[in-house]
Amino acid sequence: MRTVSIFVLLAISMNAWTQESLTAYIDTGLRNNLLLQQRHVSFEKAITALKAARSLYLPSVDLQAGYQTADGGRNIPLPIGDLLNPVYTTLNQLTQSSQFPTIENETINFLPRNYYDAHIRTTLPLINTDIGHNRRIHEHQVRLSELDIDTYKRELVKEIKAAYFGYLSAVQSVGVYRSAKELAEEGKRANERLVENGKGLPAYVLRSESEVAATQAALTSAQQQANNAKYYFNSLLNRDAEASIDTVFNPGNALLEAVRLLGDKAQPATTREELQALATAVSIRETALKMDKQYAVPTLNAFLDLGSQSEGFRFNDQTRYYMAGLQLAFPIFNGNRNKYKVQQSQLDLREARLRLAEADRQLLLSRSVALSGLRSAWQHYEAAKRQLAAAEAYQRLIGKGYQAGANSYIETVDARNQYTSARLALSVGTFQVLSAAAAVEREQASYPLTTTIH
Repeated sequence: MRTVSIFVLLAISMNAWTQESLTAYIDTGLRNNLLLQQRHVSFEKAITALKAARSLYLPSVDLQAGYQTADGGRNIPLPIGDLLNPVYTTLNQLTQSSQFPTIENETINFLPRNYYDAHIRTTLPLINTDIGHNRRIHEHQVRLSELDIDTYKRELVKEIKAAYFGYLSAVQSVGVYRSAKELAEEGKRANERLVENGKGLPAYVLRSESEVAATQAALTSAQQQANNAKYYFNSLLNRDAEASIDTVFNPGNALLEAVRLLGDKAQPATTREELQALATAVSIRETALKMDKQYAVPTLNAFLDLGSQSEGFRFNDQTRYYMAGLQLAFPIFNGNRNKYKVQQSQLDLREARLRLAEADRQLLLSRSVALSGLRSAWQHYEAAKRQLAAAEAYQRLIGKGYQAGANSYIETVDARNQYTSARLALSVGTFQVLSAAAAVEREQASYPLTTTIH
């Protein structure tokens, strides 16, 4: 009992280790996949846009400066001399002095000459409903980007699992064909010895050579398929195409999980990121509709100018100034464009809700198809196990019969081919079940994903 317990613990530990190997590959793919990195860039752009939308609540400060100079144009004559000179002359006579000099008439030009105006303007929105709605829309868009990342992650997990199982299946096929080639070569040597001893037929030797050549061609094709599967798997992980892949994998627990999934029923997967994304899109349309309906709400901004203005680039207490005020904008009429925009937003909202309902129905259908595919793959797997047991027993009986002279060599070749085909069918069937289970896991959105941090 102690020995059995130790063996069970070692088996469980080994299976857990092999499962961790696949989990490690999935983690590597989630870190390194280039398309996933592109989606992370889109997510960061959405975060930046949200920060920009939130900053609209803060005041803005701008430096505004202008310079103007001109000559000619209209003038305003000011007869100051004609008005004041007689008065000054009389005053000089009364005071018997020259304290009041003669003044020339003046002419003032309408256009400024060497005039500058430089000020710092600070503006602050007091009433602007569009800012709040835009902030909420950008928050929803951030959520959309996050859901897009999680959607691709789940698809990538399924692809990595399918590619890994495909590679393992190809590797096992190579092993099966290599074993079949060894059996064919052993049969060839046996026929050659029989011919040398005068008990065999040269035709059997030729038939053996043909069998060896056929298994070698199948082995070469299987090796090429294994290499292609290896390249594809490494491309998903953004690794070197020739990077080695750990093939130590025990499908026992994975098959048990597949059996558990066989009892599930197709139900709407409310946790699917696709549905959450469409629901978020509906929220965006609802927010846009609210914003469009509030077109009649006025906007109110406050401003403060601190600056200096003068001619001749002077700067002193007489040129410095400040100005504060409020700016109110209230729409009165724009050709019913706001009304049409509200109607368009209502149609966009209706369209988004219909897309959500259609996606819910389609995802339920796709989950039903995935479960059906898993059941079909499991039936083929069970049939392949029975076929392998029968082919193995048949090969043993034919081999013994051939040695006893009761069966022909052609029957031994047929028995080996059946055994090879049965081994291939079981290998392919096993990993088809695991790939189908990965597809069901994808449809259920049950693989645990790390939450995107923002």
